[in-house]
Amino acid sequence: MMADTLLAAAIQMCSGDDLQHNLARAAQLVGEAAQAAARFVALPEYFYLMPADERARLPLAEAFGNGPLQAQMASLARQHGIWLLAGTLPLQSGDAAHFHNSSLLFSPDGQCTARYDKMHLFGFRHGDEYYAEADTMQAGDQPISADTPWGSLRLSVCYDLRFPELYRQPPAPGLISAPAAFTRTTGQAHWDLLLRTRAVENLAFVIAPAQCGRHPGGKETYGHSMIVDPWGQVLACHEEGEGMALARLDLSGQTAWRARLPALQHRRL
Repeated sequence: MMADTLLAAAIQMCSGDDLQHNLARAAQLVGEAAQAAARFVALPEYFYLMPADERARLPLAEAFGNGPLQAQMASLARQHGIWLLAGTLPLQSGDAAHFHNSSLLFSPDGQCTARYDKMHLFGFRHGDEYYAEADTMQAGDQPISADTPWGSLRLSVCYDLRFPELYRQPPAPGLISAPAAFTRTTGQAHWDLLLRTRAVENLAFVIAPAQCGRHPGGKETYGHSMIVDPWGQVLACHEEGEGMALARLDLSGQTAWRARLPALQHRRL
């Protein structure tokens, strides 16, 4: 039987180029969320490393199911008895020059119950800003959903938010995760809009942990980690600095809204 409510936490970090510091900080924030009674805790994209040179992530790539980064996340989930979304971790792709940017979901017993490889790779050029994830990453090739005590979770990552068809693949998600490292430029323009739109069109809760602030090499991310309800209302937002957005999700209310406005049943395409 599906639970009626969920206390969820979207962790916000300003990760740098010190792997051990980032991991320790992530563990601390996850612990704080668990202490606040959160049952689902989500870390942001690249929580483990935000280097000046994107290639610094390549030697950290692990075989799926085997490696210290995955082991630490499994241990955190077990330690706190929570569902833990490990924002993204680098997994081997079979090509030494590229890794999969993978979002992993761990159950309270430390088992990895879902793996989603980011499908849409960010590319952006604006003045001195330049991003080309395809230079070091290999795109995933399939949408992934995970069964949770609170219904079906559709996993996604950052730039995926701009591609609504990803969220239309069955089964219809009750929850959407979107760990991100939105740039300040794109975040100021579109972050809130994209999160609320994905929530409304899918009548789903969106849990979006984010990177924030200035990182090595001068990159800036937008922060504003957010939890949005199926009606597009922002339940919690942590705007600047490290911390978390914490909100209680009313899943019975979601069922009621889907009954009042059965848009998902009215789809023709």
